[in-house]
Amino acid sequence: MRDKEFDRLFDEHAEPLLKFLIYRTGDRGLAEDLVADTFERALRRRSLFDRRRGTEKAWLYTIATNLLRDGARRREVEERAYAATAVYEPVLVGADGGLTSFEVRATVMEALETLTAEEREAVALRFGADLTVPEMAKVLDQPLTTVEGRVYRALRKLRAELSD
Repeated sequence: MRDKEFDRLFDEHAEPLLKFLIYRTGDRGLAEDLVADTFERALRRRSLFDRRRGTEKAWLYTIATNLLRDGARRREVEERAYAATAVYEPVLVGADGGLTSFEVRATVMEALETLTAEEREAVALRFGADLTVPEMAKVLDQPLTTVEGRVYRALRKLRAELSD
């Protein structure tokens, strides 16, 4: 992959990848760091990319997903400490008495927390990254039927959780 091709790769995929990572992490700053790390790793390993094995998009999302998993492993102890402190944010009500975007986001995030890690990852890849299920299967290195089932179960659980 030449420098010009890498520039094109960045131009085509950086913004959608950032959206996916924001959706997945809920933290724009962390997502921006992960995009930078993803492209840095892709640049260092660009000679390993083989078009016969998959698309550039799948390759980048595989790198990003692996970085997410690595980070999650490193932060596990830190997250347990934060959970023990149980910091709660205030609830905001709109002028019309309805839910604010903050509450909607909080409700959706709470519903996502009821999913398994694999189901949250599937939802993020499908709707945050806008990957097709076959692309997801390649990124996750899982059988297509496994990924389809994971997305189906996750959506069923979310519908049930959000209908309450």
